[in-house]
Amino acid sequence: MFIRKSSMTDLPVIMKIYARARAFMAESGNPRQWGPNCWPPEELIRNDIAEGDSYVCEHDGEVCAVFYYVFGKDIEPTYARIDGGKWLSDEPYGVVHRIASSGKVKGAGRFCLNWAFEQCRHLRIDTHEDNKVMQNLVTKLGFEYCGIIYVHEDNDPRLAYEKLA
Repeated sequence: MFIRKSSMTDLPVIMKIYARARAFMAESGNPRQWGPNCWPPEELIRNDIAEGDSYVCEHDGEVCAVFYYVFGKDIEPTYARIDGGKWLSDEPYGVVHRIASSGKVKGAGRFCLNWAFEQCRHLRIDTHEDNKVMQNLVTKLGFEYCGIIYVHEDNDPRLAYEKLA
């Protein structure tokens, strides 16, 4: 497997991966995270690609996962407020959002998160309280639970995690 920046030619397969992820989440007891508002919208993904913050994971010439990654200081406005805990560090960090897998390649999500961590050595991620699959993955990868954050798209709290080198 390898990671590369997404291009507009990847958009159809990316949107199929997100549709599959919404269905998988609903089947896994997490219908609210992306389902009600058909998240993420194509316009957002187009913008992610144009800004160079969208990445795909390929295996044997086929895109098997997609995610958003960016690094910097205070880059995620929704992370400014964290309830019931605190971040491990105030130093610049990377963030992964909108990670999804085609389901065809075992370990693709793990590969993407490990790649993102290697880029920055300080990574944050959040997930819905019903997304047990993602919670288990980030815990296995050494992320620490830090508290609750809130996103603008809905009122459901998100569990916030962080990993430092």
